Amino acid sequence: MNKPMRRVAIFCGLLILALLIRVNYVQFVQADELQSDNNNRRVAIERYAQPRGDIIVDGEAVTGSVEADGTDFRYKRTYTDGEMWAPVTGFASQAFGTTQLESIYDSVLTGDDDRMFFSRTIDMLTGKEKKGGNVVTTLNADAQRAAFEGLGDSKGAVAAIDPRTGAILALASTPSYDPSGFAGQGNADSEAWQALQEEENLDKPMLNRALRETFPPGSTFKVVTAAAALENGLLEIDQKTDYEVPFQLPDSTNTVPNSINNVGCEDANIIVGLQWSCNNIFLGISADLGNEKMIEAAESFGFNEEHFVPVRVVASSYPEDNAPQNSQAGIGQASNRATPLEMAMVTAAIANDGKLMEPYMVDRLMAPNLNVIEQHTPSELSQPLSPANAQALQAAMETVVEEGTGNRAAIPGVSVGGKTGTAERGVDNAERPYAWFISYAKTDDGSPVAVAVVVEDSNADDGQVSGGGLAAPIAKDVMEAVLGSQN
Repeated sequence: MNKPMRRVAIFCGLLILALLIRVNYVQFVQADELQSDNNNRRVAIERYAQPRGDIIVDGEAVTGSVEADGTDFRYKRTYTDGEMWAPVTGFASQAFGTTQLESIYDSVLTGDDDRMFFSRTIDMLTGKEKKGGNVVTTLNADAQRAAFEGLGDSKGAVAAIDPRTGAILALASTPSYDPSGFAGQGNADSEAWQALQEEENLDKPMLNRALRETFPPGSTFKVVTAAAALENGLLEIDQKTDYEVPFQLPDSTNTVPNSINNVGCEDANIIVGLQWSCNNIFLGISADLGNEKMIEAAESFGFNEEHFVPVRVVASSYPEDNAPQNSQAGIGQASNRATPLEMAMVTAAIANDGKLMEPYMVDRLMAPNLNVIEQHTPSELSQPLSPANAQALQAAMETVVEEGTGNRAAIPGVSVGGKTGTAERGVDNAERPYAWFISYAKTDDGSPVAVAVVVEDSNADDGQVSGGGLAAPIAKDVMEAVLGSQN
């Protein structure tokens, strides 16, 4: 072979080698990246080529699939009571993707999860159509309906937990949206989607207020401040105090009054302080403990970190701050911010004798053949307070319901503990306040439910906004729903 021909042959050989290397790189290195690329329409077509598996509540599917017309996506998602369940399910849309459980467990719901390889192989060999797996939640349908209907036309949220296990029983957020409205990819779906966006809808119906919005918790946070006092040995539950009314903030000339009549708040103990929500008691406790100890107490209940249930929950905040701000944070104001789920966690820890269980809302994942491919095991998150101090705090919270500001949450024949909260809002408190209520119900087998309710905006006049008036009846309905379902 002459020299020019040899060069051509070598060059062609190098081209073939480069092609082989490139093909293998694409097939084995880039395969996953290309398969998950948003621009790879084949992936989306495959995702909607068969019905998705379902999200299950109390043994019933709250999701479904129907055949879609005029598209290469064969099936689209449907939802039963979509507005009520949207804070749990999220959405699966041909045009706009997936969120929340629909997103986290997309591979299970489409049947592509590696743990389903065996069942997929069997279906392929027997000629069966590919099926998706199911996501079985911990939610209680009756409690969810009570929460959603209780909120009604108000902006707000409800979170309910089983304190014994951490299982989430209800997760409601209003206003809400129906994910079925934009599950496809037609003009109607695009219009429905656009109408829900913040620039078009200032009520932000797609915001999950139970998990992704933080509010000043107001006087409901006083139970955390009380726990901090007990755990640090500052006070006993029935020990008289000498915090003045109105309370002068440390390092400041400003004073903070009590929001209602004093009812013996001048020398009240923690029990009376919670019963009548005496600001001076908890302003004083927070000031005496200082910012560092208050942060430690808040963080032991889950503040200052994100949680995954498995949907991400934004971090509630008890920040580093100066003395007057820290004092006000002790009554749930200043820079103190909490999600409804966080305040349900606080309540659950107290109700569970001081043990905080990790919150979760998926019990198990199931293959199409009903084999369990993943089972959740409850686990302890922290121990914010001792059993003795938790039980002392339970007695105080039960006094709030039996004889104090939370009487509208009382359930005949059931021990109910609670705490009201009316959180100031806006510059110079010019906006309508937030109405809060936290509570638990207790039976002979422990506490099966702890609830946090926040009403962000209602039709009530400013003077009628209170945790006991607006939020406590919702909490009562949710607790009764859980108790009723157990019976």
